[in-house]
Amino acid sequence: MRLKLWRRLTQFTVPQLWVAKRVLARMVSAAHSHLADETGEAMIGLILMGDDSDGATGVPTLVILDTIAPDESALRLFHTFQQGDERQDDLIWWLQENWRLMRPQLVGAMKKYDVPLRYLGDWHKQPGFMIQPSGGDLNTALNWIEDTSNGMDFLLAPIVTLGYAHLINEAGMSYLMTPQQDDTALRVDFWYIDVDSPGFVPIMPLEIANDQVPPLPPYPWHLLDDARFAAEMRSLNDDDLFVSVTFWDADGVPPLEVCLLTARVGAEHLLIVVTPFDYPASPPSVRVTPFIHMTGEDELYDVFERAWAQSRVLPMPSDWQTEAGLLSLIHKIEAGLAGTPSDAQDESREGTA
Repeated sequence: MRLKLWRRLTQFTVPQLWVAKRVLARMVSAAHSHLADETGEAMIGLILMGDDSDGATGVPTLVILDTIAPDESALRLFHTFQQGDERQDDLIWWLQENWRLMRPQLVGAMKKYDVPLRYLGDWHKQPGFMIQPSGGDLNTALNWIEDTSNGMDFLLAPIVTLGYAHLINEAGMSYLMTPQQDDTALRVDFWYIDVDSPGFVPIMPLEIANDQVPPLPPYPWHLLDDARFAAEMRSLNDDDLFVSVTFWDADGVPPLEVCLLTARVGAEHLLIVVTPFDYPASPPSVRVTPFIHMTGEDELYDVFERAWAQSRVLPMPSDWQTEAGLLSLIHKIEAGLAGTPSDAQDESREGTA
């Protein structure tokens, strides 16, 4: 046992850590939104190898670019916080897919960030002045990094606490302090663990100005406005439309578009409703493609790719309004394809929806 621990200690190296200023702002906002309870968020960022970072020290540099809040189902109590849900996973996937498109556009000093975007760990707020991860945090971390299916051999686990007298951040400290409006400070202690470390160890953070790190794409409307997306999908399904959602580079400019492939039994065509990331602030567009017969073994992404390749853009109805929703738009498009008066067809279907 002692020999094993000695080997782990001699092989162990703590990476460098850069923290974007916007990340600290997100931590401050989240911590103040749940003053009485524990809270936290997932962190995403980059891993720069030694020759990619400015110092070229040979030691990897972890760069935290953003944090992602869980949905409202997260358990937040005085001594308990549990996160990790489909919304977080979907947002991480969205950011990673957009980052893949954005990477080739990095130039100059930003070129060093041309590496994959990935999950780095979770931060959470603890009560009082508990600046170290708890025993439960350690067990969770060990279980995570020992699970080879995660593809992770390390985790960051910053701890946020409140109510300190503000001190100036100095180099060589394993925490950062941010002044608050009540003349106190929020403190973030940064902790690191990997497969070779003896447990959680402090890691020294360097706060980086936002303009010194690349921006990440904005979140898509269907994950930001759960209520609108649920209502849109419900109306489409209630109208006997099959709908699948695919992220797609419709215009060659990040971020991706949120595309809804719709099919109706007996129709001769499929419709692809292309919604910008900020729908309904920006209007959608619609494409039509011949009907594709699917089997249970078909991958929906492959079907979408085939449909897109055969599709053509349709003119948007001049009288459609964003507040009417996507079903109203589809009704008008279908009426136009059928060669019937769109207003009469739309009113008829809306009366039975």
